[in-house]
Amino acid sequence: MKQKKFVSVLIVLLCAVSGMLAQSFEGSYARRFADSEMSRFPEAWQLDHGKRLYFGYSQGVGCMAMLRMWKATGDDTYYNYVHQWADSLINEQGEIHLYTPETYNIDFINSGKVLLAIYEATGEAKYKRAIERLIKQLRNHPRTHVGGYWHKLCYPHQMWLDGIYMGSPFMAQYGKEFDKPEWIDEAVKQITLCHTYTYDKDTGLYHHAWDESRNQRWANKETGTSPNFWGRSIGWWFMALVDVLDFIPEEHEGRERIIGYIQGLADVLPRYQRDGLWYQVIDCPEREGNYPEASVTTQCMYAYAKAVNKGYLDKRYRKVAMRAFKGLKEQLLVENADGTLTLTRCCQVGGLGGNPYRDGSYEYYIGEKIRDNDAKATGPFIMGCLELGM
Repeated sequence: MKQKKFVSVLIVLLCAVSGMLAQSFEGSYARRFADSEMSRFPEAWQLDHGKRLYFGYSQGVGCMAMLRMWKATGDDTYYNYVHQWADSLINEQGEIHLYTPETYNIDFINSGKVLLAIYEATGEAKYKRAIERLIKQLRNHPRTHVGGYWHKLCYPHQMWLDGIYMGSPFMAQYGKEFDKPEWIDEAVKQITLCHTYTYDKDTGLYHHAWDESRNQRWANKETGTSPNFWGRSIGWWFMALVDVLDFIPEEHEGRERIIGYIQGLADVLPRYQRDGLWYQVIDCPEREGNYPEASVTTQCMYAYAKAVNKGYLDKRYRKVAMRAFKGLKEQLLVENADGTLTLTRCCQVGGLGGNPYRDGSYEYYIGEKIRDNDAKATGPFIMGCLELGM
């Protein structure tokens, strides 16, 4: 009888705490924007303006933001939004809808983080089977001669900053949760290699990509690096460095090295910030045609705020994140007549090579399409607001 009474009291307390959490975020920018996203995209596959059910990396970014909203507020609405997407994607055999492992596309790995969260919440075997399919891809994924994952099979010999965000946090989390430390080592290895070959010591920034073969028209014939510093690619990299540390043990030899990368980038980025915002080509804010871009700004805002909260950066760097929030609020965030929020000036896509060929020039980057409410910007905006308590 006493045990039942204890359980009842515990349930009441948990409900009270959940209610307090939800109330504390009422009216916050994090909650308002998350609710705006669910209003315009009622199903999670529609995030990033999706046209069909798909295991896309952009949907993964948006869904991770919703899962963080769920954990912050205790409101199951956010969890159910993500769970419905995951459940509709994965069959009982763990097969992933429209997933094509033979393309060796590292972008597919990113949404594995969502599957890890849903598997933890449900314990359903189909999610574990799907996770193992992604790990199988990584076991067989083609590599450069030094061991770096190719970005895709159709982009041979190339490492992109984007790919580190897509792959390394997932690998490290898998390694931690399933006691497979070799995957933590692999995550650190990929980060270390990418730093080695994309870091620019003159600016302190990172080139979008590196072509080991030097065969691409965009590749510097001496270094193999792409010619410009694309804002979002640096944002992906910065977020990856901060997120991966959640799963790397204190004693791991790579941990302090990654913190050093974070601190180095954190020192450099304010040089290129204008009115709180970072630009599409990040090192040329005054150059004609360049523009303040939402995704690099939200990604860096999130990475700074989380790095401060985790103790990787001194508290004074919170001001950099707050300047980004203020710049977004004043210049790129729009309040609609129905009360929803819109984030403007998001670069739709950016890449290298392909057909038509993307040469990595300044003109290429500033000429890419711009749209509102792109998940590569909105997901980090929600997560950054949560880290800032906004």
